[in-house]
Amino acid sequence: MHEDTKGCTFDVQSEYVDIAAEIFRLLSDPTRIRIILALREGELSVSRIAEVVGKTPTVVSQHLAKLRMGRLVRARRDGTTMYYRLVDEHARRLVTEGVFQAQHTVDDPQHGTHPRTAQS
Repeated sequence: MHEDTKGCTFDVQSEYVDIAAEIFRLLSDPTRIRIILALREGELSVSRIAEVVGKTPTVVSQHLAKLRMGRLVRARRDGTTMYYRLVDEHARRLVTEGVFQAQHTVDDPQHGTHPRTAQS
């Protein structure tokens, strides 16, 4: 089933709910969100991703392995260098919407002050 122009048509008993929860768990780590954001524009090497997200290549590789197991990214080897890219646009859109929601929660005065930005 594909997303239609009217919105989500899955019901609460959809077989995909548990899998969606697993995807959200995969994306619950800030480094993984940063990796997805870094890969929005296309394929990058592990070392370049590490530079962009401010982590070591070892840490990035560990996160990429989990994202790969979750089928959110694909890997390609060129000699000794591994390159990663998003499998499709779904992960990019999901992460982008999550970051927009975070921005909305923090910046919209009608939502009050977000606990992480509240001043004591």
